[in-house]
Amino acid sequence: MGIFDEMAKYGHEQIHFFQHRGTNLKAIVAIHNTVMGPALGGCRMRPYADEQEALFDVLRLSRGMTYKCGVADVDNGGGKSVLIGDPHTDKTPEMFRAFGRFVEGLGGRFYTGTDVGTTPQDFVHSQRESSRFVGLPLEYGGSGNTAIPTALGIFQGIRATARELWGHEDLTGKTFAVQGVGKVGALVVDHLVKAGGLVYITDVYQPFLDAVVDATPTAHMLGVVSPNDIYGLEVDMFIPCALGAILNDETIPNLNCKAVVGSANNQMLDPERHGAMLHERGILFAPDYLVNAGGLIQVADEMKGYVPERVLAKTNSIYEMLLQIYKHSKEQNIPTWLAADSLVEERIARVKDLKSVRI
Repeated sequence: MGIFDEMAKYGHEQIHFFQHRGTNLKAIVAIHNTVMGPALGGCRMRPYADEQEALFDVLRLSRGMTYKCGVADVDNGGGKSVLIGDPHTDKTPEMFRAFGRFVEGLGGRFYTGTDVGTTPQDFVHSQRESSRFVGLPLEYGGSGNTAIPTALGIFQGIRATARELWGHEDLTGKTFAVQGVGKVGALVVDHLVKAGGLVYITDVYQPFLDAVVDATPTAHMLGVVSPNDIYGLEVDMFIPCALGAILNDETIPNLNCKAVVGSANNQMLDPERHGAMLHERGILFAPDYLVNAGGLIQVADEMKGYVPERVLAKTNSIYEMLLQIYKHSKEQNIPTWLAADSLVEERIARVKDLKSVRI
């Protein structure tokens, strides 16, 4: 991989590599775009196979954050950070303090918080070294658990998709295949069950599965399936809430659903190619960076003075925004991801023009 070629491909401004041997910290921060404001994006921790895999992930994720910030209409651009390590065995308070010192050294160009493999409590340690961390627990001056608004946004996306498919939002008896039942996925399952939905679930981490099974009424649990079997289930909607790039040449032909609505970032390995495949198959795709924007809305609000009612109102508006994108997609006969991208790019261009005004 040519790093500068990849930066040019995705339009990145900066990539930072950090290492602290004393804590075994290996981190990458990618700043994609700061036209709308300081870059904002979560910190993911995974046992990546190598640096190239981690770099590929952070480049895609940070670009997605620019579009997520754009569609959510917050005053931030896109960035992302990844830590290379096993989140179940490799974390230490000192590692996150070291990461905090590195982030502080970026001078306010990048703000970060929890993502897959990290928790708000991890960044309690980081914020001892930096003021650039958001989504902290309430008792530490933060806005609390970002999984709550993220799951709400996914549920609003599911409701909007139901209206697009069937003309109503009633989910009673509708079937869902939920891939990943961690922080966000478990809450999405709870929303679906309370709305009368029936769910299949899968995850690679058994304790997550056990917790959701225990919390879900038997009448609403269709079954626990293997990670490979989740794609082929005959359901109304596929709900990916784990990792990205799961919509690809191998999985899309196996899908047996009417729509895909989930919280995972960058669900399509190649948006142009795989978005077209979904469009041709008549599978409605809810752009991930819109429907999973609830957590971003919360932490962006935290940066200017957290108001829970404002976050709730903006997260609920995901319903109407998604219906607008579906309408634009139909009118232009273009895939939904392209409809969403075009709307966001127009918004970014308007902000860039506005910022040419000198004050």
